[in-house]
Amino acid sequence: MDQQRSVDRHSVDRGVVFPQTEFGNDIQAIRDYAQTAEGLGYDYLLVYDHVLGAHPSREPKLTGPYTYEHPFHEPMVFFGFLAAITTKLELVTGILILPQRQTALVAKQTAEVDILSGGRLRLGIGIGWNYVEYDALGESFQTRGRRVEEQVEVLRKLWTQTLVTHKSAHHVIDNAGINPLPVRRPIPVWFGGAAEPVLRRAARIGDGWMPAGRPPDDRMKAYVDQLNGYLIAAGRDPKQFGIDPWISIQGLDKDEWRRRVEAWRALGATHLAVDTMRAGFTSPQAHMAAIRSFREVLS
Repeated sequence: MDQQRSVDRHSVDRGVVFPQTEFGNDIQAIRDYAQTAEGLGYDYLLVYDHVLGAHPSREPKLTGPYTYEHPFHEPMVFFGFLAAITTKLELVTGILILPQRQTALVAKQTAEVDILSGGRLRLGIGIGWNYVEYDALGESFQTRGRRVEEQVEVLRKLWTQTLVTHKSAHHVIDNAGINPLPVRRPIPVWFGGAAEPVLRRAARIGDGWMPAGRPPDDRMKAYVDQLNGYLIAAGRDPKQFGIDPWISIQGLDKDEWRRRVEAWRALGATHLAVDTMRAGFTSPQAHMAAIRSFREVLS
C-alpha cells in the first residue's frame, strides 16, 4: 500500500474529470485544459478508461452508459502527453479496467508514466461492466473479481522488487522484473465502485476508494460507514484512507455545488473532483469556464 503520502481528512485535494467523451481531439485544446486546471490550483486530473465501445443494438444487448460513439483516449499514452506539459498535476485513472489487461504490461506502463511525470501517477482500478472489451482482449469476464486481487499483489511486487518470483492461479513470474522501477514504490492503488465486495477489497488492500459521481446522500453515508467498518476490521485507520468522489454539475446550480462539496467533506472525502460532462457544454472553452467557476466553490 502507498507509504508515500498520509491522508489528511481535514484538507481536500481538488481535481477535474477530463471530459473526454465531449472534448474532441484538438491537441492544443487538451493542452490548454490541462494547463488551465493546473494554473487554477487543481491538484489532479482524472481520466476514464474504455478500450472498445459496442453498438447498442448488438445481440446480446450490452447495457451501459457508453457506446462505440463515445471517444476515450488511452490513459497511459494520454498521461505520457500530460506529463510533458504539466509539472504538478497528479495523473489519475478513474478507473482503469484492470482485469481485462495483462498485469505485467500494466506494471511496465504505469511505472513509465510515474517516471515521466516525476511520481505523479495514482492508479484507480475497477472490474468494469463491458464484457465485449474482455472478449476482444482475451480475458475472462467471469473471473474478473477474483483476478483483480491477484493483480494488485503482482503489481506491487513488480513496482518494488528488482526481481520477482510469483506463482498463483492466474500469474506466473519466474525470477524476472521491470526496469526501470517507478518513482513511487508502490504506486497508489485506489478501488472504484460501491458493491459490497469492492468495499471489502478496498479496505483490505487499497490505498483509497472512488465512489465516482454518486451524490452524498443517506445511501452514500451508509457506504462510507460500511467502508469504515471494514477498515477497522482490517486493522486500519479510516482517517488514513482516501475517499475521492466526483461532483457532476449536470443540472445543478452553484448553491447545490457548495452543498455537495460540504456534504462530501462531512462524509470524510479527502479528494473532490468536478465532472463537467453531460452538462450541455459544446466546446472545450465551455468546459474550461466551468472548472474555473467550480474552483471558486472549492476555495
